[in-house]
Amino acid sequence: MLVLQPKPVITTLEEYEALPEDTRAEVFDGQIHYMASLSQVHQSILLEMITLLNSYVKNQKGDCRVFPAPFDVKLSNNPLTIVQPDIMIVCDKDKLDENRCNGAPDFIIEIVSPGNPSDDYIRKAYYYKKYGVREYWIVDPKRRMVTVNYFEGDLINVIYSFDAVIKVNIYDNLFINFPDIANLLKI
Repeated sequence: MLVLQPKPVITTLEEYEALPEDTRAEVFDGQIHYMASLSQVHQSILLEMITLLNSYVKNQKGDCRVFPAPFDVKLSNNPLTIVQPDIMIVCDKDKLDENRCNGAPDFIIEIVSPGNPSDDYIRKAYYYKKYGVREYWIVDPKRRMVTVNYFEGDLINVIYSFDAVIKVNIYDNLFINFPDIANLLKI
């Protein structure tokens, strides 16, 4: 017996933009995926990381800018793929308009949510590499690990503990001291 599968609903940019403003959602290949609320640990790590990165980037006096979520990144028009990374650095100001980043950011950090870790480790890693993100970090507070994916040149995929000082590969002299962050946040 032939069983017909329902055809997936493809979300358009107009439909995505019409969602209520407080809706947390991303779109992968035209399929909308709703996101869970963020935890206190997630937000605390995000605040510390964004503060460190923004201070460094501002001191460089270059074109790069740091953005925290929620700020849309449209990776593709067809099929529509829109993400909201926890933290991103964009160095090509031509990718930015008042609504979003159009194209891959240079650097992305995702902080793992306990309810759906595979989203960051598998789905987002795939899309970020596919669409040209230069470097992608996965910060996992539950496991106390940071996975660094550097997609330029020779692929680098290294896992560090929260006891490590980790180099941001897109910069020559930027290091994130995770013991300081973990101690400050008591995680």
